[in-house]
Amino acid sequence: MMIKLPNNFFWGNSTSSMQTEGAFDLDGKGPSVYDVRPAQKDASDWKVAIDAYHRYPEDIALMKDLGMNFYRFQISWSRVQPKGEGEFNQKGIKFYHDLIDQLLKAGIQPMICLYHFDMPLNQANKYNGFISKTVVDNFVIYAKKMIQEFGDQVKYWLTFNEQNLYSSGGGFDYSGYQQGERSLHDLYQIQHNVALAHAKIANYIHEFFPGIQIGGMQALHELYPATTNPKDQQVVRKYKEFTTYNLLQLFTTGEYSKEVVAFMKENHLDDILDPNDLAQISKTRSDFISFSYYTSAALDSTKVPVGTPPNYWADYSKVPNHYLNANEWGWEIDPTGFYNVIMDLSNRTRLPIFPVENGIGVRESWDGKHEINDQYRIKYHREHLEALKDAIQDGANVIGYLGWGLIDIPSSQGNVDKRYGVVYVNRTNHDLLDLKRIPKESYHWLKQVIHTNGEVM
Repeated sequence: MMIKLPNNFFWGNSTSSMQTEGAFDLDGKGPSVYDVRPAQKDASDWKVAIDAYHRYPEDIALMKDLGMNFYRFQISWSRVQPKGEGEFNQKGIKFYHDLIDQLLKAGIQPMICLYHFDMPLNQANKYNGFISKTVVDNFVIYAKKMIQEFGDQVKYWLTFNEQNLYSSGGGFDYSGYQQGERSLHDLYQIQHNVALAHAKIANYIHEFFPGIQIGGMQALHELYPATTNPKDQQVVRKYKEFTTYNLLQLFTTGEYSKEVVAFMKENHLDDILDPNDLAQISKTRSDFISFSYYTSAALDSTKVPVGTPPNYWADYSKVPNHYLNANEWGWEIDPTGFYNVIMDLSNRTRLPIFPVENGIGVRESWDGKHEINDQYRIKYHREHLEALKDAIQDGANVIGYLGWGLIDIPSSQGNVDKRYGVVYVNRTNHDLLDLKRIPKESYHWLKQVIHTNGEVM
């Protein structure tokens, strides 16, 4: 039976500000933690990215031609409030007003993400990022201002990109943490503070902006036991509880996982659970659940050092899955895992499910004349869309599908060579060239898919 997608299905693109905008020091923008990171051998600096600050009308025209009706982007906190506190920058706010106006004129629904790892440098240096309740308070002031500015035009919002990452070791870097021992207590304080900030904004929207929808967002991989060893299954289950399901429960019921709370008490971390914070978090609800998905992983319990906190287990236990192919960075291609994640989220939450990042990174170059033949990208997206349709057939309410960086942008590590787009952007890690946008073969395939609402793939 052919599964038809809903007529109001969202097709679109996702990006972050530091990976697209450039213009790092123009029109009153303050520095973020990314702006001071130097170029590396295999990575660009963040000063230009793809210069979307000046060239976004070209990118909107490409999205419109593709038939996209949805674009998830991020507001750069330091562009609209240079120090992350104090005065707001009207030129920065105007940039986003103009962007939103042009998106809507093109028939593209905007979604705003308020934070995608690029902490204002002042907040990082002065307060050490989200480990500080002062930064939570400052973030809430910034977020409320953005909702007041754009809430009449933007109906879909996210607070934090991939919020569950603050439950893992990467949470230190993503939170603006500049100094400290990176202790377990610090990690749990950061994840709690980020959950509190999300709760305050979700509760504010639900109280004062009934026409807006806000959802929680996570970075999800499907995880498999490496063998039939029961300990491998135990590692998968517990790791998911600490880094996925605990936050999912906070998004939907406002309650911490009892297993996580028990661990916090046992390890003298429960002083973090301030009753006033918990009262605010307890009110949290989500209108949808969103997530990124690129790959899956297998976990081997024998590789986890004794005494390692569950939050770090995947850092030690990931092993290759010999049933799957992978890209050159070892990201295994697993559309079945995509189906599993959608069904798990749907069954656990009974909410609309929204995949807002999906794609494959591949090293590509343009010869200056011929279209890039990226059949591997077509195959990747086709198989993941087929898995999405299977999930809908099995009862999941999937409201859209957003590719990641469908116009080439630097990777999360700044590597321009790792490309996800159906549109090539003509630059390298260390040479900006002309930044020309050139459709790849996958562009024409995706255009057909979107214009038929997924019937022709």
